[in-house]
Amino acid sequence: MASSSNPAFAHPAFQERSSAQRPGLTPPAAQTQFSTASAQATDAAVQAQLEGAYAAPSAGAIDTDRMTVEDTVLKTVALFGVLLVTAVVGWIWTMAGVTAANPSPSMAPWIIGALGGFVLAMVVTFTSRKKIRPALILAYAAFEGLFIGGISAFFEYMWPGIVVQATLATLSVVGVTLALFASGKVRASKKATKVFMIAMIGYLVFSLINVVMMMFGAFPAGSGGPFGMLSHYSIMGIPLGVIIGVAVVIMAAYSLVLDFDSIQQGVRNGAPRPFAWLGAFGIMVTVVWLYIEILRLIAILRGNN
Repeated sequence: MASSSNPAFAHPAFQERSSAQRPGLTPPAAQTQFSTASAQATDAAVQAQLEGAYAAPSAGAIDTDRMTVEDTVLKTVALFGVLLVTAVVGWIWTMAGVTAANPSPSMAPWIIGALGGFVLAMVVTFTSRKKIRPALILAYAAFEGLFIGGISAFFEYMWPGIVVQATLATLSVVGVTLALFASGKVRASKKATKVFMIAMIGYLVFSLINVVMMMFGAFPAGSGGPFGMLSHYSIMGIPLGVIIGVAVVIMAAYSLVLDFDSIQQGVRNGAPRPFAWLGAFGIMVTVVWLYIEILRLIAILRGNN
């Protein structure tokens, strides 16, 4: 198994273990011999209990107190439910002050959401090794919703219809990635993950340089777009942001594959039930990143139209 780049899955519970380390897989010291006579003497009551056990439904997360894929899915849905509610708040807040006299949407909601979400993400990531706190993860989802709602309203104001386009594209990428992973046609590999990590580091360095150049006025207003080098430069007539944007969307899709793989590994390891919250948190981090990248990619494609 290739380890996920998502810091949410850095916990040992999501890492591959040897068979000797897995609970319930300790090799037996010796094989116990059972005679045919003792087998025939099995009590009828015991036999009835065995039949009842086989007929009973499979134990779930509550029964076993272990992480399951189903429980992780439910918690992921809950987190995105919180995100959607606060996204509506962020959208309304952003557009509340827009009038004919003041046509500028407020940037406060998505700035507050981004800062709050970043701080909580760091807290969750670095404290989860000792204790997983679902309340912090739910608070992270709330701040991310404020961020998503605010920035979506801002982009919608600039490029009408872009939010529906970005949402459908994000759902399509997530759906296709999940379907391919579930069918076994796409799997993470150590070689692909190494390439992915190199690309991620390169993208982070490029983004940092781009932000610094924008802060120091390297790209004056009206000189090519609001995204710095991404909208200012082009290769063979194609904006640099489109080329990099497509590559980053592919990277985010592969990051989802790593996340799904880590969740499966956590289930195989018999991770305690609270780790389902950490799995849901990791999925949300990746999906939010994917949505923002697609939103920016479409904005660059549409330009000033």
